[in-house]
This record gives sequence, structure tokens and C-alpha cells, in this order.
Amino acid sequence: MSPTLPNDACIFIVDDDASVRDALGWLLRSRRLLSEPYASADQFWDAACTWQDRATPSCLLLDVRMPGLNGLALFERLLDCAWFEAMPVIFLSGHADVSTAVEAVKRGAYDFCEKPFSDNALVDRVEQALHHSARVIARRHERAERRRRVDGLTDREKDVMHRIAAGMPNKLVADELNISVRTVEVHRAHVFDKMNVRSAVELVHLLRDL
Repeated sequence: MSPTLPNDACIFIVDDDASVRDALGWLLRSRRLLSEPYASADQFWDAACTWQDRATPSCLLLDVRMPGLNGLALFERLLDCAWFEAMPVIFLSGHADVSTAVEAVKRGAYDFCEKPFSDNALVDRVEQALHHSARVIARRHERAERRRRVDGLTDREKDVMHRIAAGMPNKLVADELNISVRTVEVHRAHVFDKMNVRSAVELVHLLRDL
């Protein structure tokens, strides 16, 4: 069962048709989901350029065809944003745009829904996208916390940690660093404590994730 989404999870609606924006906003409210409408891709891009990161789950409902900057061109810009993975993009496409939307999915878009779409199917997919966003954000927080732990190690503890992770026994670590085995054991214990691991195997997995 998926975890409950935070109350501030948000769906951005980018469509030049006001009736579509209003209808989608009403549909999402009926499922107690917040939304934020944008009348153009340019307008959304201006807002997105001010974001440093995505701290709350979100997704983007993006029309393919719009005057000015179209949906696909906006998507290409979003690919370069550091927070792109944390904001799944669902394209809203007419029949003529399906091949374009499929190609965008191959390049990293979350999905596409062909107009006219099923209301329930669309909102179900939006909720799945929000849960995906929440998982991405949680993983980023975990990685940031692990980096903070590594940064909290002394230089000598890092020396010992990397050698332990490489599978070197304490005696070999001691010889290579020109310190006693007992000192290696003390540093090893500090590393395990600070990194919150119980074994060299756990340490290897943690460093690999980083």
C-alpha cells in the first residue's frame, strides 16, 4: 500500500485552453488534490526557473500543442533541471500527437494520456506520479544525509573507511597507513557508528548508493 501523500503535493496544469485547465482543476479537487494552472509553457518555465529543488511531491500535466513555447520544447528544457526526476511529466495529447508523446516517454516523460481521456484513469495516473515523486524526493534526502555523514568523518577515518570498503583486513590497513591495528579498530568502530552501519557489507552498499 502506498504511503499517504502530503497535503501540499501539487499538480501543475499547463494548457492554453482555459476550459481544460478549469475542468482538470475541478477533477483534481474532487480527489482532494491541489493544482496550479498555467496558461502557457512560457509562463510555467518562468516560474520553474526560480526553483532550486523540489521538496514536495509534484507532477506536471503538459499539453503538447500550444502557441509560443510548445509542450515538447518545454519538456526538453525541463530535462536539464536538477529536480526533473522529482516532477514526473504526463503529456496530454490529441490523437495526432500520440507519436510525439510516446517519443517523449522514451526520453524520460512519465506517461501520456490521449484526449479525450478517462477522468478516473487520468487521476489514478496522477496519483501514481505523485507517489513516484515522493519516492524520488525521499531517496534524495537519504543520499544527502549519507553525504553529511561522510563529511562528518575525519580524514583518517575516511582513509580507513575506503580501505575497509575495498575489503582490506585490519592488519593490511594498519601497515598501509603506518598505524597500529588497535588504532585501525578504533577508527573502524567510529566509522561504523557515524555511518550507522553494522558491517563492512552495509558500508559498501551505502558508499555505492552515493
